[in-house]
Amino acid sequence: MHTDPASTATAVLTHLGGPANVTSATHCMTRLRLTLAKPDAADGTGLRAVPGVLGVVEDGAAWQIVLGPGVVAAVTDQVRARLEGGPPAAAALKEEFRRRHATPLRTALRRVAGVFVPLIPALIGCGILAGVGGVLRNAGWLPGLTPALTALASAFMALLAVFVGYNTAQEFGGTPVLGAAVAAVVVYPGVAGVTAFGTRLAPGQGGVLGALAAAFLATRVERFCRGRVPETLDVLLTPTVTVLVPGLVTLYGLMYAAGTVATAIGAAANWLLTTTGALAGLLLGGLFLPLVMLGLHQALIPIHATLIQQQGYTVLLPLLSMAGAGQVGAALAVYVRLRHDGSLRTRIRSALPAGLLGVGEPLIYGVSLPLGRPFLTACAGGAAGGAFIGAFAMLGTKVGATAIGPSGWALFPLLSGNRSLAATAAIYAGGLLTGYTVGFLATWLTLPRSAPHQGVPPEEAPPQPDPGQQPAGLPGDL
Repeated sequence: MHTDPASTATAVLTHLGGPANVTSATHCMTRLRLTLAKPDAADGTGLRAVPGVLGVVEDGAAWQIVLGPGVVAAVTDQVRARLEGGPPAAAALKEEFRRRHATPLRTALRRVAGVFVPLIPALIGCGILAGVGGVLRNAGWLPGLTPALTALASAFMALLAVFVGYNTAQEFGGTPVLGAAVAAVVVYPGVAGVTAFGTRLAPGQGGVLGALAAAFLATRVERFCRGRVPETLDVLLTPTVTVLVPGLVTLYGLMYAAGTVATAIGAAANWLLTTTGALAGLLLGGLFLPLVMLGLHQALIPIHATLIQQQGYTVLLPLLSMAGAGQVGAALAVYVRLRHDGSLRTRIRSALPAGLLGVGEPLIYGVSLPLGRPFLTACAGGAAGGAFIGAFAMLGTKVGATAIGPSGWALFPLLSGNRSLAATAAIYAGGLLTGYTVGFLATWLTLPRSAPHQGVPPEEAPPQPDPGQQPAGLPGDL
């Protein structure tokens, strides 16, 4: 089914109470993220029935509308275009309601996602190039091209702190280029000549965590200066103080502290997998679907980025990807078990290719969540797949991903670890098969043949996109 972005945006805003009721509009890889001034004015049932809407997550003033990759960017542009013409009188109401309903935790998670989600496309592209370059290097093919691929894949990661600083300042109300300027010191080679706490700093020490903290501090300092420096001196003093004060704090405190935290994250991940790998995998794989459903999974991006910068790959992403395998297995069981339900089987056929490639929202909101029980059995499949991979980590074989990229089958080009690529891929494939199998069997054994639609009536179940319009799965979307 093809979605017209303009008509979808109009319908979405209509069911949300009009443009004046929307405080902000952003998007991640699959979801339109909106903040509403008056959530009670929104019609969630009508919104779910809009063609092209795969699901809706309501969290107070924060609403997430699942549209799928590709479509979401076009719809977001249309929504923003309509918001720009909103009445100025609504601005104060929107801001007041946002402050009143935004809890510290929700605000923090939303803003962390706002910093890192825009970086994901580059992380995916560079990660795949790194994987291709590694295969060519190991096979001895095209030796003249390998250095070029390595340079293309590594350049962005080498300067990731600068982009994090830019987005952090933009997200927290500062001047983006000043946030980037302060964060750039984290990766500047000249910091090797600076001594803090009795040790010389190393370029990149603290990584994305240091850059995030440095740029956040820069926004606080800049906003402090803006209200106190005379207008005639503002253009000179404010940028200077904004770079100087946070820059010195970063060099003589934040880099060391963030480096210590980053090292602790890496050590904790290694300990977790080598000591309690099967249990850790079971918990991570089993609990990730609820995080995706609530839209909280993006908060893990800084941890993934820290592990990639520190170790070359994140060992958490393959474990979390098993949740998508359990979801696929559960959907297949529903398809086989409920032969009489033609509309449900059509919905599964259209959503399954995306699920295999790691985009799980169509299956979550169109199949497992409306039925209820299959959502829990999908979590069981994810737990089993995670335990499978975690068990091998306890035996000394780590499975990681070189970038925060696709899950499901689409994660294979990004796989890495401390063993051969063949061994790493085989273990990951074994985890997928385990997740598929347990998700299927758990659903088959617990779902009655005449299971009714729970939560969302069949006629209100969100329509599924044309499988041909779904690209490969995207990070954290399962």
